[in-house]
Formats: sequence, C-alpha cells, structure tokens
Amino acid sequence: MDLVIRAAVVFGFVFLLTRITGRRELSQLEPFDVILLVVVGDLVQQGVTQSDYSVTGALIVISTIGVLSVFVSWISYRFKPVRRATEGEPVVLVHDGRPIERNMRRERITVEDIEEEARQKQIVSIADLRWAILENDGRISCISR
Repeated sequence: MDLVIRAAVVFGFVFLLTRITGRRELSQLEPFDVILLVVVGDLVQQGVTQSDYSVTGALIVISTIGVLSVFVSWISYRFKPVRRATEGEPVVLVHDGRPIERNMRRERITVEDIEEEARQKQIVSIADLRWAILENDGRISCISR
C-alpha cells in the first residue's frame, strides 16, 4: 500500500508541476530540457519505489500511475470545469493587430514569439493578425485579417 500512496502523491505533484510550468515551455523543449526530464523521471522513480527493486513493486507503481492517468482523463472528459483545470483553455494573445499584454505576461510569451509564429504562416507583422491564440498544446494559431 505504501507504493500506491507514494505513486499517487508523486503523480499529483508531477501533474501540478506541468500545469505550473506552462503550455508554451512544454511544447518547445530544448535538448537540455529533455535531459532534465529524464533526470526528473529517474528522481521520481527513486522517490516512489525507494529501495524496492522487485517486479511486483514496479508493476504496482506502473499500474497506479496508469489508473490515475485514465481516471484524470475520464474525469476531464466527463466534467467541463475539471477539463478547464486539467487541459486549460485557449488564450487570445492578439486581437485585431493589438497584443493583449496581460495574457502574454501571464503565459510568459513575448511579441517576438508571436512574430516568429506569424512569419511561419507568411504573415508579415502583428498588425496583419486578426487573432493569435495560444492553444492548449502550446502552439500559437495565427489568423490573418
């Protein structure tokens, strides 16, 4: 039972950490970030299983995390308020060519980030955007005028 409780606590912490980190950061991982994620994964494993190297312990931990993932997914599907908390909502960054500074600051996105996404869609400047929206997966959708 100890393994189940530790796995559930770590699952909740990792889930919270990914929500706090922000969508944009997770969608654009640099090589260092990938290495950091591997290290965090190893640290999580050590914290969950401690010195239990048994196959049974590993199966219990993997099963607990799998069940919790399915549970969170099901709850998110079933209840819209929970879905907003677990998946987030799209955030408008630019409306009719004007950046919305408050939203950009909250999501830690610069004008340069938006300009880069717009250029990739052959949109010359922010003034030419009707909408720029930060999607749930961290991508920025740009809609021209």
